[in-house]
Amino acid sequence: MLSNIRVVLVQTFHPGNIGSTARAMKTMGLSDLVLVNPRAFPDAEATRLAAGASDVIESARVVTTLEDAVSDCVRVVGASARLRSLPLPHYDEPDTMATALVEDSHHDKVAIVFGRERYGLTNDEIACCSHQVSIPTNPDYGILNLAQAVQVLAWEVRRAWRCQSRSNSSRPAEERSPTREQMIHFQQHLSRVMHMSGFITQPHARTEAQLQALFARAEPSRKELSLLRGLLASLEGQIGQQP
Repeated sequence: MLSNIRVVLVQTFHPGNIGSTARAMKTMGLSDLVLVNPRAFPDAEATRLAAGASDVIESARVVTTLEDAVSDCVRVVGASARLRSLPLPHYDEPDTMATALVEDSHHDKVAIVFGRERYGLTNDEIACCSHQVSIPTNPDYGILNLAQAVQVLAWEVRRAWRCQSRSNSSRPAEERSPTREQMIHFQQHLSRVMHMSGFITQPHARTEAQLQALFARAEPSRKELSLLRGLLASLEGQIGQQP
């Protein structure tokens, strides 16, 4: 299960933070590290600060977009120090998030996404996620550096994994959660039908973001998403036949 849990770092500025993140991951048994447009990588400072976790550094993958990093994941949690305007589901407690991630990781890839050192994730990057999580720090001084944040959430994941590792959770494929790529295709299909039907007559990002959040909260299975796609295809066909 732990091999299915991915840590994604977006545009990390200091390469040493990549090394410290690798070390934080390995202490909790995580090994899948993906880097989105790091400023400098590979880098000697990253390797030095990784200490005994150089294998995590060496196997890390570099991609150009966050979509590339998480498209195969069924649950993508954006770590953010503050709630954004996007109405995505938010885990009030990291342990709840960790339990959900570990449950999905029995069969599928999942990810925790961390943003830049100075200002975290943008709204567009949060929109690539299915959920958000914040670490409940001291409200008078809630500053964590990148590797510390990774360490806290990775520890929560390991604790949840230890609680669940003896269970044998097996679900048919159609009952499992869809990947982010499948959800994005559904959202694009829904958007197309809304415009074709006249429900939306001009770009309306807020309406589409609210619907995205609705389906994120509903957490449809792959079978349910397939039913929704079939409904949309039927509506699309009927609309196309209208004079």
